[in-house]
Amino acid sequence: MNNPISGALYLLKGFQLIRQPGIRQFVVIPLLINTLIFATVSFFLFGWFGGFIDQLMVGLPEWLQWLEWLMWPLIAVAMLLLIYFTFTIVANFISAPFNGILSESVEAHVTGVQQTDDSPWHTAITEIIPALKEEVRKLVYSVTRSLPFLILFLIPVLNIIASPLWLLFGAWMLAIQYSDYPMANHKIEFKDQRELLKQKRFLAFGFGGAVFVGLMIPVVNFFVLPCAVAGATLMYLEQYKALGDNKAENNI
Repeated sequence: MNNPISGALYLLKGFQLIRQPGIRQFVVIPLLINTLIFATVSFFLFGWFGGFIDQLMVGLPEWLQWLEWLMWPLIAVAMLLLIYFTFTIVANFISAPFNGILSESVEAHVTGVQQTDDSPWHTAITEIIPALKEEVRKLVYSVTRSLPFLILFLIPVLNIIASPLWLLFGAWMLAIQYSDYPMANHKIEFKDQRELLKQKRFLAFGFGGAVFVGLMIPVVNFFVLPCAVAGATLMYLEQYKALGDNKAENNI
């Protein structure tokens, strides 16, 4: 099962899981919040966008006014990328407390075993601060390790390999991002999570790559976040839990 295709299929399995009774409730609330934030940010940014273009064109001499048709699509694409990355970061922070209980609910549905006796909503409230701290840790880890790739983009010739390396790096980071929820529920430390994923790295790359593609598709990206949490939970249970248990036993 250590192959990219099997990893990518876990995202589709996650979509099937979030539709199950008892799981949907933990998807709907963060989805509504993220949709509201995305719509608000898009409204204000694109409202500002039109005024920005008009001001920019006023400052240009008349013989350069033809540039308007070129600037509109270029700046629009830049705005969409800005909205995409902003939305992804903000959505992960907002969803963090819910993602933990979503992962627990998926595991209970798959295994038939409830991890805790606490109410899921009580767990979500008590885990807000730890969940946000964990998101900050993952964000710092991602940013610090993305700097070498950004430097590669600036170096002639080497920038040819920067794009495929960036895609691989993005897939790996997304595998870490969403595998953290089920692994953290099992008290696996962040550094140990990465070591565990490396034992089936092609599986992790396939899963992260599928999430990467899904996040790039407008509208679909709203549903990819909970699907990724559910898919990562199933992937952990079927592919990594036994490896983690064996490692824990060896350490004892």
